[in-house]
Amino acid sequence: MSISKVVGLIHPRIAVVIHDLLMTALAWWVAKLLRYALNPDEVVSFRVLEFPIVLVLQGLIFAWTGLYRGVWRFASLPDLWNILRAVVVGALAIGVSLFLYERGEGVPRSVVLLYPVVLAVFLGVPRITYRFWKNSRLDLFRPADLQRVLVVGADRAGEALSRDLQHDSRYSVVGFVDDQRGLRGARINGKPVLGDLEQLPEVAREANVQMLLIAMPGASTAEMRRVVELCDRTGLPYRTVPKLEDVVAGRAQFNEIKEVSIEDLLGRDAVELDWTAIRETMTGRRVLISGGGGSIGSELCRQVARLGAGSLTVVEQSEYNLYRISQELRADYPELVFDGVLADCGDAVAMQKVFMELRPEVIFHAAAYKHVPMLQGQLRAAFRNNVLATRNMADLANHYRANCFVLISTDKAVNPTSVMGACKRIAEIWCQNLNRHSDTNYITVRFGNVLDSAGSVVPLFRQQIRNGGPITITHPEISRYFMTIPEACQLILQAASLGKGGELFALDMGEPVKIRDLAEQMIRLAGKKPGSEIAIVYTGLRAGEKLFEELFHPLENYCATTHNKIFLAQYREVSWELLHAQLTKAVEAVAEYDEETLRRCVSSLLPSFRWSDVAQPSNVVSIRRHESGEK
Repeated sequence: MSISKVVGLIHPRIAVVIHDLLMTALAWWVAKLLRYALNPDEVVSFRVLEFPIVLVLQGLIFAWTGLYRGVWRFASLPDLWNILRAVVVGALAIGVSLFLYERGEGVPRSVVLLYPVVLAVFLGVPRITYRFWKNSRLDLFRPADLQRVLVVGADRAGEALSRDLQHDSRYSVVGFVDDQRGLRGARINGKPVLGDLEQLPEVAREANVQMLLIAMPGASTAEMRRVVELCDRTGLPYRTVPKLEDVVAGRAQFNEIKEVSIEDLLGRDAVELDWTAIRETMTGRRVLISGGGGSIGSELCRQVARLGAGSLTVVEQSEYNLYRISQELRADYPELVFDGVLADCGDAVAMQKVFMELRPEVIFHAAAYKHVPMLQGQLRAAFRNNVLATRNMADLANHYRANCFVLISTDKAVNPTSVMGACKRIAEIWCQNLNRHSDTNYITVRFGNVLDSAGSVVPLFRQQIRNGGPITITHPEISRYFMTIPEACQLILQAASLGKGGELFALDMGEPVKIRDLAEQMIRLAGKKPGSEIAIVYTGLRAGEKLFEELFHPLENYCATTHNKIFLAQYREVSWELLHAQLTKAVEAVAEYDEETLRRCVSSLLPSFRWSDVAQPSNVVSIRRHESGEK
């Protein structure tokens, strides 16, 4: 058998143990030689059990300090610190043991002092040498066509990313840019910090860079926008590492290289939540989520399951959506008591059975039709699903004495100009006024558009860009509020924990975003140029569509709450008798498909709602109507 085969049979860990024990024996011998070299008249001598004691004790301490868990190829400062710790502790243990064995006869104290220094050198140098040899071999055999990359951010994430890229045959890191003054002229993993962020375009050009890698997982949204703007100026492709909250939540891997998404630029900074209050509301409770297979509903399911709900019931009328969320929850939360119900919330018999058998304590009503242009000509369907189904669920929550009913509403319910907005506003009115006649706490949470939700503008633009354009926008000045799905759901849960009944909460949506700017940024993120490579076409406002949305009606007198991203609006009372009478008429009109009567019911409950907005698109720049209010 050849020597190479014998070596191949030896496990790498065993080889390392043998190496370290040989170095231990050699270090002890060298330490003694050095000591006696200072006094040539003395003769070097070794006791019978001297080497066995040294080897056994030092080997045990190597194992105790975890020295063998490190890999030589990635040897670094933590490994060197482990070596120093092991040799110092080992020297103390050996010194004490040899003193107990023949009172240290033949072992001068200076040997115990020299030994850890020599051993640290003998253990550290081979490891570092091996790492540099491995890295030089990688550099030698790397393909010539690898991409030259510049890392944006030289903090811990940038250092870890550059270290990982040393073992990736696709990239070659040429350096860093960072705003930290203390890093100017420094070298990280052998690569220089070439300038600050404002110098990024010049540095990228001078260093002949082919790609930019943004390693700033803790950056705020504003900082990320600034970095992306600087990257855009270079004309080079760029990628990023995931945000810290995505890594913590398990949605991404640390140092995973991904494309910059529009969520990275439009999302807001992490929300500070009172998780103690939220857990008290959710933990151990029987929770029902309607529309639990949709964008908002499915994320609510995940967060409620994570909070330790006693049981979770999902009501969903889409077979595929129910199947998808059921599979996910059963895989990720096998201990969760889960029920999936394929049903329409407006089906009184089905919902009666669900409430009677499962007795939910907390209900999140997320089921709704939400596509504004489509619903303009579908008044009966919109009213039946967004109003009557909501009333059915709210009434059952009252009848079966649920603790809390949360209606998830929309900013389109403020001064509504669309059928969808009008129906959601009537649903709000029912829940707010029902609260006065029930022991159940009815809470309404209102917010704007959610990034990347099903049917929203972001996936539409993404598909249009994929198809080569054009991107269609209704008006060059149209703007909308946006927040991410996780943030919206977290704030819904926080609002549910704050509510005592009857509240109308509105979430802080930040600053509105022009849809034109959103489209242009998405085009740039796709590596295209707005206008020349991907055209933008303006089609005119559609029926019922606003140029900008509002979160409060002027008569609602909103005020702050204990959470800085949740506001409380004062709800407007409606005569209980009028409300009952109009909804009774509406039920009959839905049953008879009498849309004219339905229109009169809506007009009676929402005097400010103009049906002219439904008949044809509005081309006015502002459609706020602060002078008129609902009664």
